Amino acid sequence: MTIRVVLVDDQALIRAGFKAIIDSTDDLEVVGEADDGATALAVVRDARADVVLMDIRMPGQDGITTTQAITRDDDLAGVRVIVLTTFELDEYVVSAMAAGASGFLDKGVDPGTLIEAIRVVAAGDALLTPKATRALLASLDDDSTATPVDEETVKHLTVREREVVGLVGQGLSNDEIAETLFLSPLTAKTHVSRAMTKLQARDRAQLVVIALRTGLTRFEDL
Repeated sequence: MTIRVVLVDDQALIRAGFKAIIDSTDDLEVVGEADDGATALAVVRDARADVVLMDIRMPGQDGITTTQAITRDDDLAGVRVIVLTTFELDEYVVSAMAAGASGFLDKGVDPGTLIEAIRVVAAGDALLTPKATRALLASLDDDSTATPVDEETVKHLTVREREVVGLVGQGLSNDEIAETLFLSPLTAKTHVSRAMTKLQARDRAQLVVIALRTGLTRFEDL
C-alpha cells in the first residue's frame, strides 16, 4: 500500500528536494503540494493524503495553525502531520504537538531518516526526539518532577496500561516496551491500543502528550 504524502512549504526548491526523495521509494508518493497554509487544507483533502510534511514558517497562515486545522477536521481524522523547520526551538515543539502534529523534524534531516519518519507516523506512531519530549514536558509544568498523577483522567486504565502509557511517553516503541516489561510485542501493542481508546487519543503522539500531562511520564524518566 502506497503512503500518500502532501508537501506544504513556501519554498519551491525545498518541495522539489523532498519530492525527489519521497518519489524515489516504492511505498511513498507525493500526491499534492501547497506553498501556503491557506490552500493546504483543500490540497490535503483533495489529494486524500496520509501524511503531510508541514513547514512552520510561511507567509500568511503558518504551519502551526494549518496543522491544527487539519487535525481538528473530522473528515481528515486519519491524516498525520510531520512539522518541518530550520529552527530547532522549544516553543515550536510545544506548539506543534499542541496543534496535533505526530512528529517534528529539522529540514536538514538526511533522506533515510525522512523516509523512515513518514513511515513511522503513517503507522500511527509518534516521532519525537528525547529533546523534543523534554521540551514538551517542561512546558506543561515548570516543576514537572513534582506533578502528581492525574487520577481522574487515568482512572479507567489498568495498572499495566498505566505502565505502558508511561513508557510511551518516554518515546519507547512497542518492542522496547515489551522488552522492558517482559511482554510479547503483540501484548504490548494491545495495551497501547486499549489505552489510546480509553484516553481517546487520536494517535500515539497524543498518547505521549497525555502521558506527560497526567504525570504517568515524569521529567526524570527522560
